[in-house]
Amino acid sequence: MQAAVQTAHVNPGSVSSKAYWAGWIISGLLILFLLFDAVIKLFPLDVVTETMATLGWPTDDGMARTLGVLTLICTVLYSIPRTSVLGAILLTGYLGGAMATHLRIGNPMATHTLFGLYLGVMAWGGLYLRDARLRALIPLRAG
Repeated sequence: MQAAVQTAHVNPGSVSSKAYWAGWIISGLLILFLLFDAVIKLFPLDVVTETMATLGWPTDDGMARTLGVLTLICTVLYSIPRTSVLGAILLTGYLGGAMATHLRIGNPMATHTLFGLYLGVMAWGGLYLRDARLRALIPLRAG
């Protein structure tokens, strides 16, 4: 016996033009920031090495490059509409690890530890504004 699978069809035009472009602006700013972050880790600058040491991570170039590649992969997946939800999920995990690192060493909460949360809100908020499928999956309604 095969169960029938129903697919929720969402009209891509059900997102207003303003919400769509606001979502892409938020997502674009996040993408630019994460690309910058990835690139400086691929070519470990002194500031990257010093920050890695402060955070308690190995200061060899391999670790910084690995983090740079991971950031780059997650960001590229997020920037492609077809894989944006997967990218957002992977970025959420990555940013959670960054928050845990800052929490572990006692960095200031609002400026350092929660910075990953701010980026995560941008990732999901931008995606929510521009993707009707996500709005259908997670309807935010008053009342």
